[in-house]
Amino acid sequence: MSTAAAAVSQHAADAPTLATEGAAMPQLDFATYPNQIFWLAVALVIIYLMLSRIALPRIGAVLAERKGTITNDIAAAEELKMKAQEAEKAYNQALADARSEASRIVGEARAEIQADLDAAMAEADAEIAAKQAEAEGRIAEIRASAVESVTEVAKDTAKELVAALGGKADARSVTAAVNQRLKG
Repeated sequence: MSTAAAAVSQHAADAPTLATEGAAMPQLDFATYPNQIFWLAVALVIIYLMLSRIALPRIGAVLAERKGTITNDIAAAEELKMKAQEAEKAYNQALADARSEASRIVGEARAEIQADLDAAMAEADAEIAAKQAEAEGRIAEIRASAVESVTEVAKDTAKELVAALGGKADARSVTAAVNQRLKG
């Protein structure tokens, strides 16, 4: 054990001398530059080969796929935009057609209603005229019966007056006198 302890103490004693001599950072030692440059070149070549053969083709494929997808999406969007514009034109045309059809239907309905109204008015006018003629006929009958009644009353009154005054009147003369007076 003493040899191991001596080796450790020897190594501990050598450590401060190495650190003071500049061997602590070998990359700054000019004697190791050619070796470092060689391994740097090897590492860069390996990285270049890995990137150019493996990573960059995969990245390029992904970018190409994305570009194709974006191009297809833009084309689909343009196509959908055109379809939407056509659908809008068709909708506007259908709306205009529907409005004109509605106007035509309203016009026809108005004409129908006006024709029905005219027919109903004519029927009502005819009914009113018939009722008026009937009423005038009844009025004429009432007048005629009133004239007859007045004539009868006048004849009876004239007979009674003549009889009350002490005279004698026959029915013919009373009728003739009443008729003459009623005529004017």
